[in-house]
Amino acid sequence: NTVSNLIMILPPICGAIQTYRDGLEFRYICSFLGLAAVGVGSWFFHMTLLYEMQLLDELPMIYSTCVFVYCLYECFKQENSISLFPIALLIIFSVSVTVVYLQWKEPVFHQVMYGALVACLVMRSIFIVTWVYPWLRPLCYTSLGIFLLGFLLWNIDNIFCDSLR
Repeated sequence: NTVSNLIMILPPICGAIQTYRDGLEFRYICSFLGLAAVGVGSWFFHMTLLYEMQLLDELPMIYSTCVFVYCLYECFKQENSISLFPIALLIIFSVSVTVVYLQWKEPVFHQVMYGALVACLVMRSIFIVTWVYPWLRPLCYTSLGIFLLGFLLWNIDNIFCDSLR
């Protein structure tokens, strides 16, 4: 698992660099760097299996997905404008999840909060693909299916880790 996280680190860094070179908005650079942060956190967690490193794996998942939610819900806005209300909501959500998770230490809480963010992404993606870019439906549904399979396997691993070897 440690070495396989390179796929979550190197391509996103390259993407952030290319996004910067292309002069795209900062939110897209943040998206790539968020993926890289998840990869680095996961690298450290799987390398050490320490609780603190688990937080470096799981909390960046929340933070980067908040960036993705912002990007997807703001994808039709005027270029280079910043919508402060959704940013404030996502920051409040991220901070709240972090504070609760640091106190409660319940992995199911993290999974539910992450799932809620992903549900926001899925709903917005389905809306966009259905009404704006209908020719992308096959790609959207294939991507959704692969993600849901990964989410299912991740939860099986979390729930049955002690009994499945």
